[in-house]
Amino acid sequence: MQEETNTEKKEDTMNPSNDVNQNEQTEEVQGADEIRSGDSAEAVEEVVSADSEELERLRAEVQEHQQRFLRSQADFDNFRRRTLKEKEELAKYASAKLITELLPVVDNMDRALTAAQESAEAESFTKGVDMIFRQLEGVLSAEGLTPMNAVGQPFNPEYHQAIMQVESDEYEEGIVVEEVQKGYLLKDKVLRPAMVKVSG
Repeated sequence: MQEETNTEKKEDTMNPSNDVNQNEQTEEVQGADEIRSGDSAEAVEEVVSADSEELERLRAEVQEHQQRFLRSQADFDNFRRRTLKEKEELAKYASAKLITELLPVVDNMDRALTAAQESAEAESFTKGVDMIFRQLEGVLSAEGLTPMNAVGQPFNPEYHQAIMQVESDEYEEGIVVEEVQKGYLLKDKVLRPAMVKVSG
């Protein structure tokens, strides 16, 4: 009986159907590896697809920012043009207040000239003109206008315009000796440089 069992075991080991089973198992393992390999390729495709979508999203975002920048630049250009136009209009009419204040001076000057034609009194005419001049100086001074005192000062091209160089025993070289036309400052800015003669 025991011999028969051993014989059956030997026959089982010698049975070729066992080899078939082993081959089928090997093929199943290889198939599983192939499936895993296919899964890996699909995963790569998914990552690439996700990267492509992210890239497209970033491109759209960049384009949107670029459009916003262009709109902002156009708005700034319009603002600059509008501001420049307002500035030009302001400069055009900035002297209106000053001219309004000078009109009474013009009126008084007109009256003085009329009176001088009707009267031979030179003294009264001189007084009238002097009063008008003082009135005009007061208006201009209130606006921040101050005359320069150039004579005796070292020549300074920022404040003086030299029209002639002259010999002088009284002043050293490079000193303003005569003021041909008075210069003026408007607050802290040179409104008109003084025309001067300078010692040489």
